[in-house]
Amino acid sequence: MTVPRPRVLIVEDEQPLRELVVVTLSEEFDCDEAADGETALERMRAAPPNLVVLDSMLPGRSGIDVLREMRADPQLRDVPVLVLSAWQSSENVDGAIDAGADSFLGKPFQIEELISVAHDLAERPR
Repeated sequence: MTVPRPRVLIVEDEQPLRELVVVTLSEEFDCDEAADGETALERMRAAPPNLVVLDSMLPGRSGIDVLREMRADPQLRDVPVLVLSAWQSSENVDGAIDAGADSFLGKPFQIEELISVAHDLAERPR
């Protein structure tokens, strides 16, 4: 019997970076992707993933707004979220954590660190 792989939703509006994250994580995770917050929320509600890798700045609804909406939704409240952001001030990091992020990585990030954090978060019991 095959154990199902954890599902990860990568939410990033910059296609090259989104593709990099998908390629990086797809060896060990089943990856889905979205380029904006609305699409991300639709996909999460249709099938909640084991982890969301969420850019803090997205067109339309920001990643932080998406995160707040997730934390207010009983179906998505416990889904771990890793926020990625080019804005790494303590104010931005604290804002992401206060909104409900489980972890935060600044851009650019180390591939090994992304993989490590993704494993830690996706394997947490819910």
